[in-house]
Amino acid sequence: MARRNLRKGMTMIGPTPGLRVKQLEVRTRKDSGRNRSRLVEVAIKQSNVTSPMRSSPLSTPSKHSRSPSKQHFWSVDDETNVADMAQPPIDPIRLPCTMNDYIREWLRHKEDLLRILLEMEAAPSPRNCTKCGKDGVYRCMDCMHQPLFCPDCCRILHEAHPFHRIQQWTGEFFEDSALHMTGFQLYLGHNGAPCPSASPGPEHGPSEGQRYKMDTRAGGMGMVEEEWEDIDEVPLHLRPPANSKYLTIIDVTGVHFVRVQPCQCLDADSYHRQLFQAKLCASTFEKPSTAFTFAVLDDFLRENLECGTSGMNYYSKLRRVTSNVFPHLVPNRYRELLRLAQQWRVLKLLKWNAFQDETERSSLGDLALFCVACPQPGINVDPDVDLHDWKYTRTVVMDGNFKVEHMHEKRPDDQVWLMDGRGFMVAHPPYQEYLQATPHITEKSACHNHRAISQANVSCGKLSATGIDATACARHGCFYPHSVVDFQKGERQLNMDYSLSNALGYNMTGIKNVLCFYDINCSYMKNLHKRVDNSPFLHIPSSLQIVPGIGIWHVHGHKQECYARYAPLFLRGSGWVDGEIIKTLWSILNIVSASTRSMSSPHHQELLDFQMNDSNFMKMIHIVDSLSRKLKAARASVAMARDAFTKLDEAVSSENRQAWSIQEESALGGRVRDVSVMDIFEMQLKKAPTVCAVELELLEAPSQRGTRQGAVSWITRGLGIEESEITLAITQKDSSKYPSETKRLAMAWRADRLAVDRSRFIADGQIYLAPLHQGTDADDYSAGMTDVAHHMSAVDDVVSGEEDSEGSMDEAADAVPLKMTKIAPLPLPSNFGIERCRAAGADELVEMELKLRIGQANDALHGLQIALADKAVAFRGVVRKATSYSMRTRAWQMVNSIDISVRQQATIYKRCREAMIALGADTDTLTRFQQLQKSHMAVHTAAFSQNAHDHRSSNLPWFWCMDIPRTTSSKNWLTEFYRIHWLRAKAVKDRWEEEEDLLMSEFHWTMNFFKFRAKKWNTKCLSFKAAGLHGATCYAARQKAVYDRLAEQGASKWLNMSPEILPLNQ
Repeated sequence: MARRNLRKGMTMIGPTPGLRVKQLEVRTRKDSGRNRSRLVEVAIKQSNVTSPMRSSPLSTPSKHSRSPSKQHFWSVDDETNVADMAQPPIDPIRLPCTMNDYIREWLRHKEDLLRILLEMEAAPSPRNCTKCGKDGVYRCMDCMHQPLFCPDCCRILHEAHPFHRIQQWTGEFFEDSALHMTGFQLYLGHNGAPCPSASPGPEHGPSEGQRYKMDTRAGGMGMVEEEWEDIDEVPLHLRPPANSKYLTIIDVTGVHFVRVQPCQCLDADSYHRQLFQAKLCASTFEKPSTAFTFAVLDDFLRENLECGTSGMNYYSKLRRVTSNVFPHLVPNRYRELLRLAQQWRVLKLLKWNAFQDETERSSLGDLALFCVACPQPGINVDPDVDLHDWKYTRTVVMDGNFKVEHMHEKRPDDQVWLMDGRGFMVAHPPYQEYLQATPHITEKSACHNHRAISQANVSCGKLSATGIDATACARHGCFYPHSVVDFQKGERQLNMDYSLSNALGYNMTGIKNVLCFYDINCSYMKNLHKRVDNSPFLHIPSSLQIVPGIGIWHVHGHKQECYARYAPLFLRGSGWVDGEIIKTLWSILNIVSASTRSMSSPHHQELLDFQMNDSNFMKMIHIVDSLSRKLKAARASVAMARDAFTKLDEAVSSENRQAWSIQEESALGGRVRDVSVMDIFEMQLKKAPTVCAVELELLEAPSQRGTRQGAVSWITRGLGIEESEITLAITQKDSSKYPSETKRLAMAWRADRLAVDRSRFIADGQIYLAPLHQGTDADDYSAGMTDVAHHMSAVDDVVSGEEDSEGSMDEAADAVPLKMTKIAPLPLPSNFGIERCRAAGADELVEMELKLRIGQANDALHGLQIALADKAVAFRGVVRKATSYSMRTRAWQMVNSIDISVRQQATIYKRCREAMIALGADTDTLTRFQQLQKSHMAVHTAAFSQNAHDHRSSNLPWFWCMDIPRTTSSKNWLTEFYRIHWLRAKAVKDRWEEEEDLLMSEFHWTMNFFKFRAKKWNTKCLSFKAAGLHGATCYAARQKAVYDRLAEQGASKWLNMSPEILPLNQ
């Protein structure tokens, strides 16, 4: 039907002048709900038409349309007659160009662009100054159109641009030059004019008979005198002014040698202050010889933030900008750059936070910016509201980063701290005091051996810090101020305690509830309050209720019970979070981690503080767009979650609904006291014993008289050999008729190993079954048992069920089986038969093998469940979504691979059941372990879905409910599955409803934060104005305008949201 609708109103066209063919992918939806994709070629208007010819619309398609799914179409009205179709009015489709289209267009202009680029190397004719018309000698590379100047015009016009790069005409080409060669001087004070009080002094310089070269050693200054015959030629623009004082100035345009004339008035400021007022940062205060422009410091900080450019690489770039051919002749000012950049960061933070001077009392974390959308009483939340409400719950996430290392310092006692503890890193002296006073207690995890715990005992080697730990808000990913600590020997609990304690003390007045995410919270939170109470350095209010959680990525690496106890899905008040957002923040710090590794401790701390502050700033300016985008997604998800839960809830009786609701409320309310109450969200089933459990039970049981030691292990070996033989036989059968040599060698190797194991097993059997072996050969102890090939043939007839809606496995390529070799039975009691075993007095061995066979059958059925579940997932997520032939081929290959596992487990189970019969198993055992049927292997994907409401009346095979206790009061074995699905579907619905409410509240809290900051800057503006600080007044007014604009944009975003997404009255 969809195919006919697509062809209706479409006509095939042939090659038409002025048009080119473009392939489009057209997706249609069939009545069954499945999507179908096909390629369609359309005509696109093309420029430079050379021929007015028009081909017939019924002409042969182009060479691109050889398959039925690729045809040229154009839209026409349904009533268009054949006569009008002779020359159809084609309306070309204009499509956006791809990157390759732009590159192809560039190729047509490549030669012309190269010619223009080469012409720019020559001087214009006539070579006159663009300002006065005199002989033009210099041209500026940074001015627009590269104008040509005479020396006087070049000097005068660049008084406002002292760091432009110029070139000088040599008669044959333009050579790099410098402005000081035109006589340019930089005047300080008097708005760039010469100081009227300055008196020309004698110039002291080298004599004419000497030549000079630059001192390129680290930190080298000035000139080095050399003999004429020993000196290499130095480019003109790398030679400082001769016989005069100059200043080496580093700008984004390179390194410049500039004659500087300071103001010499009586009331003039000091030299370094005059430089700073001219936006030049001197490297020293006494007789400075080097200065950096504000522009280059800002550019370095920006490149360090965005690109992770180190100081060495950045200054190397500046040397290349100065001279691409001779960068080694440019003075090295790398150390000065690092020192001034460190100072510049601190000045920027003080300015951004309105610390006009240091007379104001500083506090911990006062130079850091925190999350604007988290509830902060007194800032964006009215402190008089009921803060016990779940919406005012703080969500924090902790994690360690082992990329941010720090090496031991050469002079640790000689350090200068510029902002210790005022950013995100904790204050150094109190933290060191805490580490010395707090012993590290090695703890073993009750859960799996996690990396965070194992690394806590790793030696640090040559590192003073093996990494850092940070605490951030779990919903928006903003670092907490004064909460980032260093690791000394890995991720220890004492480090995490200090970080969490400081984070929970930041703007938390009145907050009563906290959700804390950490990768190993199942172990970390057990003794947290005990450790806090025993330490005078830690403080967490006793009234603060902390609910532990584990991020969704890490919780699956824990024990099974940790999922229901700590997963975000079951944390009331968390909304829809994953608890892993801090992982995304490490990439921001990792880009500078390499450059901070060998820095001093203060510089290391300040650079990380600046990086984290910028991360929070970027979160702040994008928070409105982020919240609005999340709110739209939450509205759609809430509707879907409610619909899914409603459909599932309709299949539940009122008694079960009431009982499950009481269970849920009781668990969520009591999880703080005992987290094990959350286990109601997991299956309450009793696991059947495995073969390992049975073997352990038999080995630990006291041996009876007449039983030889090692019989249990010997029988277990025999069961393992049987399983290996079955696996190898199925692998041989599923191999192609002509497998590769490598595959044949692997199978031959496995067969040889099995033959050795079989021989050893038979030899050991003479010890335990000596009476049975007397006068018996291998053919006599079959006891009616069939060989492996027979089991496989029977299982192949069983393993053919398939989900009706998915098609048959016959669609996949059938493998040609190899010829199977008959495998003789092993000398086990089941192969001799119960009668002969009893006659030989081997009743104890019969009982042992029967118990082990039951455990082996349980393992096989469990493996069969997993294989069928994987098959359902493959159908649901791979086969159904395959849109091409190659994708469907790979999908069916995956299904075939899973089918091999199904056949292996089914064959092992069939062998176990026949052994149980031979060993005289009772009726209850054989009733419990039924015979596999063809219908049992059918795959129904909805049965494995969380909301399987469409299959509530279907019955899964018997082995899916083997572990349900026999004392259950449920009439339908699906009750336990529906209970879990109902609880989890309700949790999904509740979390999405919380997410919607939280996002709307966070939108208002964000607006309140912007208004609070605007009001704060307005207060600062008034106080600065009263104090006569005009510059600080203007800056405060500008900052107030910034936050006012952010608040206006947020309010506009709120009002302009679609009514279908957000009601306007909210």
